[in-house]
Amino acid sequence: VEDTVFQLMGGLRSGMGYCGTSTIEELKENGRFVKISAAALRESHPHDIHITKEAPNYSVDE
Repeated sequence: VEDTVFQLMGGLRSGMGYCGTSTIEELKENGRFVKISAAALRESHPHDIHITKEAPNYSVDE
């Protein structure tokens, strides 16, 4: 559980950085969701890279 919470906190901090917010309240006010297609999601990820060891918070679906 500790590792999962750690990963969630890192993702939240990262998202807050992308939005330029320093508090969760600012994120609620300024954040927005953008819906993208499955094809756009696949294309936005790195491809043609051989992963030697998977990161704990990222998996590759093939």
